[in-house]
Amino acid sequence: MTSVRARLGAQVRAWLKRLRQRIGGAPQDREQLVELLQDARGRALFDTEALSMMEGVLQVADLRVRDIMIPRVDVVCVRRDDPLEEILRVAVESAHSRFPVIGDDKGEVVGMLLAKDMLPLCVNSKERRVFNIRNLLRSAVFVPESKRLNVLLREFRASRNHMAIVVDEYGNAAGVVTIEDVLEQIVGEIEDEHDFDEGPPIFKRSARDYTAKARTTIEEFNDYFGSDFPDAAFDTMGGLVVNAFGRLPKRGERVQVSHFRFTVMRADSRRIHLLGVQPLKSGDIQDNKQDDSSV
Repeated sequence: MTSVRARLGAQVRAWLKRLRQRIGGAPQDREQLVELLQDARGRALFDTEALSMMEGVLQVADLRVRDIMIPRVDVVCVRRDDPLEEILRVAVESAHSRFPVIGDDKGEVVGMLLAKDMLPLCVNSKERRVFNIRNLLRSAVFVPESKRLNVLLREFRASRNHMAIVVDEYGNAAGVVTIEDVLEQIVGEIEDEHDFDEGPPIFKRSARDYTAKARTTIEEFNDYFGSDFPDAAFDTMGGLVVNAFGRLPKRGERVQVSHFRFTVMRADSRRIHLLGVQPLKSGDIQDNKQDDSSV
């Protein structure tokens, strides 16, 4: 992650230096700066990807934590009083490295649990017998929903934290945000070994929960689930979901299409990357297709 930030900073400085050499006069506002960048792209001073990253850098200063956070309803967490077997099950199935630990409800976060701190429990039976989650808890970092992303990124770098709990005006946990979430607003999706990029387009997480790449074709989706979504207007599930919203949705937003509920699990300012898929039973189907409670 550090190398990504360093490389990004070096690229931005190099691009700006080239711009100053090739374009006379300083822009007076952001609109003029964007126009200069687009003009420079038109003159092949850098490619479209570089332009997209520079526009992302400018956008980060305008975005706030609430715009990119993972909503509380979609946060994978463990309870303070859960038995060890349940905690290990959640860790294995989610493949996450950090877990908020909650008290009586999801609005009360009492600390953070790191997956690496639980590794000794997997090989040492004595450790398992005396397990007490309170001995493994680490302090959680809390940030308000209104904090600007550029400020949050600076704080993440200074404190070397990778995740923060987002709190609302009443101090209750509203969601989580990670340093990866912020960086993805600049560089686009950052894939890791759990993004199953080389694997199948659809991944089964549990009996009723699946993850699908947004670029999964509608034909592939229909073959997997036995559904009958038409593919005349759209080629991919990402296109179908965006059409259902009528706009580019943010991460955490949900929409119901036919007998499926789709949750945007990963997206940036340009496109959707990853979708949560939940086939619905007849009793779960609602007349209102968009689930505003998840926004």
